[in-house]
Amino acid sequence: MTQNLRISGPKIALFEPDIPQNTAAIIRTCACLGAKLEIIKPCGFLLNDKRFKRVVMDYLSEDEIEFYQSSKHFFKSKENQRIILMTTKASKSYTKFKFNKNDTILFGRESAGVPENIHKLVKSKLKIPMKSNKRSLNIASSVAIILAESLRQIKLI
Repeated sequence: MTQNLRISGPKIALFEPDIPQNTAAIIRTCACLGAKLEIIKPCGFLLNDKRFKRVVMDYLSEDEIEFYQSSKHFFKSKENQRIILMTTKASKSYTKFKFNKNDTILFGRESAGVPENIHKLVKSKLKIPMKSNKRSLNIASSVAIILAESLRQIKLI
């Protein structure tokens, strides 16, 4: 069953994404769950990349995506707003965290995460617990897990 969702809730932000298929899958997830997506440039690909277009299909809606020219512009626009960084370097699990309606949940580059200066700018850092011998989940899977949990907590789904 589908319904017309227009959710005013947490936003997903991608720091300099570099894999077009992952970004396209995240756009689809955000579109289907009614979340706004924010992309911090530069991107490692163009939006007309055939790999991107194959996955995003008809889910790309420019009014549901906000682009920032740099991390400096992104953080300036978020003054007095809570940003949560998802990182394998965090000690706190997302299951032990209380999400708020106006949160921005930031995910790093697939190839390198976020640089240390970005880590220093963000107070709340969370991880998805995994088996100790594994490095990380695919970013699109991670976004789906965290977005669904944040929406569940604030009772928007």
